[in-house]
Amino acid sequence: MFKRKLLAGAVALACGYPMLAAANDSDEIEKLRAEMQQTVQQMKQSYEARIQALENKLEQVQGSAGKAVESAARAEIAADQAAANRAPASGNAFNPDISLILSGIYANRSQNSDFHITGFQTGGAIGPGLRGLSLAESELGVYANIDHYFYGGLNLALAPDNTVGVEEAFVQTTSLPAGLTVKGGRFFSGIGYLNEQHAHTWDFVDNPLAYQAFLGGQFGDDGVQIKWVAPTNTFIELGAEAGRGRIADTAGKDKNGAAMGSAFGHVGGDIGISSSWRAGLSYLRASPSKRLSSDLDTAGNFITNQFSGTSRLWIADFVWKWAPNGNINATNFKLQGEYLHRSESGTLTYDVDTVIASADRYHASQSGWYVQGVYQFMPYWRTGLRYDRLGSGSTDYASNNAKIVADGYNPDRISLMMDYSPSEFSRIRLQLARDRSREHATDNQFFVQYIMSLGAHGAHKF
Repeated sequence: MFKRKLLAGAVALACGYPMLAAANDSDEIEKLRAEMQQTVQQMKQSYEARIQALENKLEQVQGSAGKAVESAARAEIAADQAAANRAPASGNAFNPDISLILSGIYANRSQNSDFHITGFQTGGAIGPGLRGLSLAESELGVYANIDHYFYGGLNLALAPDNTVGVEEAFVQTTSLPAGLTVKGGRFFSGIGYLNEQHAHTWDFVDNPLAYQAFLGGQFGDDGVQIKWVAPTNTFIELGAEAGRGRIADTAGKDKNGAAMGSAFGHVGGDIGISSSWRAGLSYLRASPSKRLSSDLDTAGNFITNQFSGTSRLWIADFVWKWAPNGNINATNFKLQGEYLHRSESGTLTYDVDTVIASADRYHASQSGWYVQGVYQFMPYWRTGLRYDRLGSGSTDYASNNAKIVADGYNPDRISLMMDYSPSEFSRIRLQLARDRSREHATDNQFFVQYIMSLGAHGAHKF
């Protein structure tokens, strides 16, 4: 730039020379011309030297700056890595996700609340609950990263009878290699499809009859779980669990080692851009002790039986989801089903609360399944249909055979629901059901349910 200005000035002066020549003596002009040329030459040399010096300095500065920037970048990366090794894995580690799920229900039923499933020794808190208005199960959850190694969660269940129970209280690893995860504490088992999901995420007011008959509603235990997810395009998950054996509201075994063991595997993937699927197979072995089950005797009296022994359960599950071009906001459809088979052997005490209680051996091999479809036909609105059925299989009460109903009855139920979700934090649901869990006592049911979510809540499972 300096060179161009200098040359432009020299040209301008040279062009003005004829005007000076016409006004002055030629010798004087020549002298002035010589002095001017000398001055211009000196200026040119001075400016060129200055420009060269500046260019050299600029190159030096650029080189030094590049090294400084590179050094600073490396230092920053090292600082970030050190911070990552010291700090929790997320920015909200000291501000845990706290969520409160409020749920209420109105139930109108044609049968009374003495619920049981004819021919099945169940246990747990099962059935459609009380008639009329009541508070449904509400939940208080606290979840957060502990540090770069662990994640923790606590979920309290607030029951309608004003009791508070710990559904989950666990610690889970976050940084094990090779797709491994270890969880310890109290948690819902990973068996099946529906078992691991909290009640407020269900598509119907209640869970399937097979879950009620064989798991006492839902199976959570005190134990440890190890899970592995394969590094493949196809989803492959394998897991195993060992625990205390707190199945169907029993306390589990007071013993060294585990009284429950389970194993499960799931595979899944995408079909084009609009569909996805998952299928699984699970096995659970538990040793329930003093499991209580409501039942009817052959005289039609409401009784309570008690079972201690070994319970083995197989579950096959499948789910398929569809949404046009993967967009679930306008419309989507989910098809879901599970098949469960349980075999038990041990000792059953008939009518445990009376003086005529009698204990003898017990063996049963029974099954159950459900299939349901849920369709979102427009934004915010869904409808769903579910069918449940239980197979009585074979049961042997030994000397108690004459006292307990075991006539091969197969309970079933059909449910229709519609719900409205004005946002991801609220849902209002209507459900109709024809429940034939009890022989000779069809229960026509109508439910109105609300589910409201307050605070931060993690993403739901597939």
